[in-house]
Amino acid sequence: MTLNLPTPAKPLLIGTRGSPLALAQAYETRERLAKAFDLPFEAFTIVVIKTTGDKIIDRPLKEIGGKGLFTREIEADLLACKIDIAVHSMKDMPTLQPEGLILDTYLPREDVRDAFISPAAKSLGDLAAGTVVGTSSLRRRAQLMLKRNDLEVVEFRGNLQTRLMKLEQGVAAATFLAMAGLRRLQMGEVPHTAIETDVMLPAVAQGAIGIERRVDDMRVAEMLEAVHDVPTGQRLDAERAFLLALDGSCETPIAGLAELDGGTLHLRGEVLRPDGSEALSDAVSCAIEDGAQAGTQMAQKLLSQAGPSFFDWR
Repeated sequence: MTLNLPTPAKPLLIGTRGSPLALAQAYETRERLAKAFDLPFEAFTIVVIKTTGDKIIDRPLKEIGGKGLFTREIEADLLACKIDIAVHSMKDMPTLQPEGLILDTYLPREDVRDAFISPAAKSLGDLAAGTVVGTSSLRRRAQLMLKRNDLEVVEFRGNLQTRLMKLEQGVAAATFLAMAGLRRLQMGEVPHTAIETDVMLPAVAQGAIGIERRVDDMRVAEMLEAVHDVPTGQRLDAERAFLLALDGSCETPIAGLAELDGGTLHLRGEVLRPDGSEALSDAVSCAIEDGAQAGTQMAQKLLSQAGPSFFDWR
């Protein structure tokens, strides 16, 4: 059977959020699909969808819901056939998809590290006591307070450009961004220092782009096979299994990273009290095919050590 490829007259509709980074990820998806099937860019249409997380920017994420804040409206349009695929930052994605949708395609992963951003300092250690640091991430907040509880942390919502503008306005003296975002937007001029993963373990699936589709859309499924990056999928299988078993959301400080070495997968995981007063971590190595099982077991081990009130604010 010949694959029914999109054309400029009947393009494939790519759903995405409207931030510059989200659009860059959609453009990368379009470019990879166009190259895989020798199609013009006109055979694809980028459809911008505003999500709840984009509309409400004056309140902390934990006050308005979990990871679905950045996906619900996009997934609703996908289920309603208003778009053909949805492109997501995987660190924003819930571990379970709505019935009728599947997330099984990942583009090659970018730099997983966090970036320390400050016009006046090169690292956390350079900041004086009492310095104001901005972040909207509970993980980064908890990791920061664990290392430097003498700093003041303030809420820092908004896309990458908005947070950089707040930094320029003096709302805070430093913040954190993902290295992947800086690289995808080619913003090497931003004053930053990459933070190694043994200093600050990144969010689960940080740096990865996922493409969601309808379960029964076999045409799209066949097209996406051509751009799926298997190693990224293997790593995310382990990390997202870890997150799923922890029932992780934007309201819980969780970090996790899987790395491949030949046929071996190395997984590190961390859970933190929201106030940064304590962290529990673990590391395991296993065969790649056992990554998801290892992620689940690691989560169960950390949960047993943490106890029922570990994620409660003190």
